[in-house]
Amino acid sequence: MDYYFPFDKVRQEQNKLMEKIDNAIKSKRNLLIHAPTGLGKTAASLAVALKHAIEKNLTIFFITPKHTQHKIAIDTLKIIKEKYNLNFHVVDLLGKKWMCSQSGVSTMGTNEFAEYCKTLKEKGNCEYCENMKSKENLTTEAKRMLEFLEKENPMHVEHMVDKCTVAKLCPFEMACELGKKATVIIGDYYHVLSPSIRETIFLKMNKKLSESIIIIDESHNLPEKCRSLLSNSISTFTLRDALFEAKGLNAMKTLEDVEKIQRILEKLIKNTEIQRNETLLKKEDFLEEIKTIDNPENLINEFEEVAGRVKEVKKKSSIGAIAKFLEAWPGEDEGFVRILAKGFTKESKPFVSISYNCLDPGLITGPMTKEAYSVIAMSGTLRPLEMYDDVLAFDRSFADEFESPFPEENKVTIIVPDTTTKFTSRSAQMYNAIANYCVKITDAVPGNSVIFFPSYSIRDEVNKHFSILASKTVFMERSGLTKEEKEEILENFKSYNGTGAVLLAASSGSMGEGIDLPGDLLKCVVIVGVPLSPPDLKTQALINYYNEKFGRGWDYGYTYPAILKTFQNAGRCIRSETDKGVVVFLDERYAWDSYLKCFPKDSEITFTKQPQDKIRAFFGI
Repeated sequence: MDYYFPFDKVRQEQNKLMEKIDNAIKSKRNLLIHAPTGLGKTAASLAVALKHAIEKNLTIFFITPKHTQHKIAIDTLKIIKEKYNLNFHVVDLLGKKWMCSQSGVSTMGTNEFAEYCKTLKEKGNCEYCENMKSKENLTTEAKRMLEFLEKENPMHVEHMVDKCTVAKLCPFEMACELGKKATVIIGDYYHVLSPSIRETIFLKMNKKLSESIIIIDESHNLPEKCRSLLSNSISTFTLRDALFEAKGLNAMKTLEDVEKIQRILEKLIKNTEIQRNETLLKKEDFLEEIKTIDNPENLINEFEEVAGRVKEVKKKSSIGAIAKFLEAWPGEDEGFVRILAKGFTKESKPFVSISYNCLDPGLITGPMTKEAYSVIAMSGTLRPLEMYDDVLAFDRSFADEFESPFPEENKVTIIVPDTTTKFTSRSAQMYNAIANYCVKITDAVPGNSVIFFPSYSIRDEVNKHFSILASKTVFMERSGLTKEEKEEILENFKSYNGTGAVLLAASSGSMGEGIDLPGDLLKCVVIVGVPLSPPDLKTQALINYYNEKFGRGWDYGYTYPAILKTFQNAGRCIRSETDKGVVVFLDERYAWDSYLKCFPKDSEITFTKQPQDKIRAFFGI
């Protein structure tokens, strides 16, 4: 089969990848792909899927959590369209609030924005939507804009939003109109994963899941994304803000009802045995208490009505958040866990939270893969494949792993089995030993290094020793960095590529995934320890759930997710065929068989307690 491949040269592994994708779509099956960075997954998947979509009148939904990947997909489709002289339409979608032309919506949560948008439209207060249609038909201005977008297609979403905003037309609604003719829709995870958002999108664009090829980029994110979609929580801070809202509107009944919910949480905390500041709750524990206030359905309706009034003024509503939580709480027990917790903020303020947490991402992906024409899930760190196949409950699926296209001689992977960040082994002496290794490693590197730690607290303990011993300039990532602050740190760090600097970061921080430091901007990544989840009730529930379901609780719920996070960190080092770099795993656990089997099959690993010698030899120093 001839594919619409955008470039002149096809790599051998890339060709194998396209054949696998072709077979999956042809047989209406689903495919899980581990394909390392640089293989050209976007070009390969779109080249094959587009051929099937055009021939069989199907729609491609290419979904990704990265905005940069939207641009790559659009640019790839532009090349294909021109190279093969094809006539197809593409829509580039962001989350609805990010496409909204109303001011001040970027600070709102997804649910809050949805309610705000709904209220605004129902009351006819959104000029952008009002200008779209006259009765059921598009206005003259909307038709002109649609013709322009079709002519200029494919177009990056920012350009489309700018054009629509100037014309006083709703960018999202215009994208949906264009989507009716589109063969390819590039979107965010929630456009397809959220059942309610997917239903809205597909209805507006006249699409059917059964006639759609779903390509999911960066699929290692799927388990956590799906869990978060089905989880909900409130805290004493939510209730406090809700009280302010009710007072501001003089909504006295709502004020009293929120105060009663506040007292219920205080009562539950007081009367429940709490270990390590948290405890499991049964559905009835909270539900029966809520019923003493009113029928839950009446409370939800009351809170939603008041929240609508709040959003007319300030767009966000904590009363609305409580309504959403009350709606979610009576949900399923299987695959979920309910937790009551207490704690303190960074400012030492006490708080109580109650949460309804999803454990099973397969509740979303299972039904989706069963109905879709074909789902292609791909990532550079989708290992072990059997874990993802299990936890995502892919239907009609098969999986395959592809080798890295980068020359093996350009990379050295080292495991130093001499230190550990295991809780029972943590001490000033151990932190000093880790710091000494980090200094030896980074001093041997002729350029920049990034060191990733399991947490900021461990990073800071090690840095007490490292900062004294280090000979290179040290940069520190902080928790909660803004986009601008992150870019400033990275730009300063890059400027030291000649003499070399060291960036100390956390595995789960903003530098752990999604940053590119190609060429000589980064020569070494050091992974200190294993970023295991805290042994809290949610983690334990996840372990128990996967143990009962697959007999792999510790692997699926605890160990593997942490190791895969370190592989994402390690991936910052080699980003192109010409990059050369070193990745060092600094913990004795990486030498264990249970950890080693997570490494790619083509990995050549050196075990040594003298990593500096191997590094100098590699760089020819």
